[in-house]
Amino acid sequence: SDAGKLLVVPMDGSHWLSMRQVVEKLTERGHEVVVLIPEVSWQMKTTQAYMVKIHPVSYTLEELDGSL
Repeated sequence: SDAGKLLVVPMDGSHWLSMRQVVEKLTERGHEVVVLIPEVSWQMKTTQAYMVKIHPVSYTLEELDGSL
């Protein structure tokens, strides 16, 4: 089958924990995946498993923590 190109814009938190596994499997199967993550995040980090692009945000980690 043909591989595709995907842009993933995930939400932080438990949503990302599930989505990360899907992204990794898609990459293993030959798809080109780009994950767009905020510069301030609880769980999203850069990795060699897929391409990550970081975008600026207007909040700090302390403000993110306080939003719970």
